[in-house]
Amino acid sequence: MVITLLSDFGDVYPASMKGAIYGINRAATIVDISHSVPAHDVRAGAFILMISAKSFPSDTVHIAVVDPGVGTQRRALAIRADSDFHGNHYFIGPNNGLLIPAAKSLGHFKVYEITNTNLFRKQVSSTFHGRDIFAPVGAHISKGLDISVVGKQILDYVDLDFGKGSKKDGSLLGKVIFIDPFGNLITNISSDMVDFQPGDVLDFQNVRVLFHKSYGFCRKGEPLALIGSHGFLEIAVNWGNAAQFFNKKAGDEIILRKIT
Repeated sequence: MVITLLSDFGDVYPASMKGAIYGINRAATIVDISHSVPAHDVRAGAFILMISAKSFPSDTVHIAVVDPGVGTQRRALAIRADSDFHGNHYFIGPNNGLLIPAAKSLGHFKVYEITNTNLFRKQVSSTFHGRDIFAPVGAHISKGLDISVVGKQILDYVDLDFGKGSKKDGSLLGKVIFIDPFGNLITNISSDMVDFQPGDVLDFQNVRVLFHKSYGFCRKGEPLALIGSHGFLEIAVNWGNAAQFFNKKAGDEIILRKIT
């Protein structure tokens, strides 16, 4: 059984989570999606989880921890998402919206509040639920535990939605939802909204931007727009950093207009 881990923990704390998992399921295959999510950035973690989860086989358990509210009254969640194409996936983590975009992207899903303390480690730290609650629960599910055993199904979970781009007066409107390590501006404008063709010239912030299939079709330092592997429109600078070039951050508005 595959178990993925995602967190903002850096390179120190994930090892303890892996130890907790192996203490329950030594046959587990653990894959690190990322432990470099910007600290406390739930939206960034949610996006990374959403674009990564579909790559894994059916019945994968995804344990995600970007949890500024750890130790407070925020609830712990376990989710089962079902997809005709991607199979069944499980998501374990805090009730702060982190898991929801990934679950939605797969299709139908049910959310359960984790309340069964028999599944936890014997001593639960108020600051490390990743090790003491989420990892053990995920490990038990990876061994075949029915998700309903973790607690009751709930409907009042914390939602998180990146929104959708729109078209207005010949322009595409959206928002930056993620900036990747290369500085590419990933927007909430999905590929099915984009009817640009390779070579089209666009205007973005009064800058001429070419639409292409990939980065290498432009000269070094030249801005471009493209559909990324995640299925969203992104704005990039070949061999450069679009976030710095255009002075943009996550949440900023994007307006693209075709010139020719």
